[in-house]
Amino acid sequence: MIRHLLRRALYALAVLAGVNLLTFFLFFTVNTPDDMARLNLGGKRVSQEAVEKWKAERGYDKPLYVNAAREGAQQLTDTIFWERSVSLFALKFGRADGESAGDIGHEVGTRMKVSLQLALPLFILQLMASAGLALLLVMFRHTRLDTWGVVACVLMLSISALFYIIAGQVLFSRVLKLAPISGYAEGWAAVKFLALPIGLSLLARLGGEARLYRAMFLEEVGRDYVRTARAKGLSETVVLVRHVARNALLPIITSAGSYLPYVFLGSLVFESFFGLPGLGAYVIEAIAKQDFAIVRSMVFLGSLLYVASFWLVDVLYTVVDPRVRLG
Repeated sequence: MIRHLLRRALYALAVLAGVNLLTFFLFFTVNTPDDMARLNLGGKRVSQEAVEKWKAERGYDKPLYVNAAREGAQQLTDTIFWERSVSLFALKFGRADGESAGDIGHEVGTRMKVSLQLALPLFILQLMASAGLALLLVMFRHTRLDTWGVVACVLMLSISALFYIIAGQVLFSRVLKLAPISGYAEGWAAVKFLALPIGLSLLARLGGEARLYRAMFLEEVGRDYVRTARAKGLSETVVLVRHVARNALLPIITSAGSYLPYVFLGSLVFESFFGLPGLGAYVIEAIAKQDFAIVRSMVFLGSLLYVASFWLVDVLYTVVDPRVRLG
């Protein structure tokens, strides 16, 4: 298993290097530092002196790949590629392109806490609610409850998340006044601001997740070990919970693992609409302001979290099912 994990780590490193090189090429070769300076300063009529000053303040006045004016290792390290691309592997994100955006690493550390407060409870509740609803539909399969439950799931997954947000804000914030329409507060006061986005996001994802898990459980219901368990006199509830749900954990872990990066990066749409200062809102603000330094950093961070999530999924396979041996 150790060899397999080391091999996956090397694959992950190659993926990160590829993503890093591609984003660097797009942002610094297709779109030069001079172009970025003019975009941030207000257009093409900006003087070259202002452009050079902007580049010098952010370290964009250096050569892209090789600094011939330096000697030894500094020919490679004193370049834009090293400071803005290679340094990302050490999680050194540098300064944002905006005038008052500050250090990206500090913003990421601060905003990730907010994103975790939103996404971690949502991740746990989503897994419990989706699996619970799916098990209920499987228990009453071929009945009206199952039929109308599937219809409800299809309707829920067919509706855009924006509708849930707008309708939820109108109903629960403006009409019933049960929760603030937007905003954020530190400590336990954050609960009243997070309850509504967590509930609406849970509802928006419930239909698709429950329908997916129902299909997984139905596939397990027809297995030989299920018929054997029933022949031994076990009740349907025990069969579903102890046997079917347990043996369906591998595909569920795969599905849930793909959502793990959002636990750290937050939700772009929900954080923006509810005024939560998390990483999702940070990305939206950076795109709106054309702050490419933040966008590059978040692309790299997202890639890192994705490869780390699937590396963790491989480990969980061996924990859930001892028969799985990674070779």
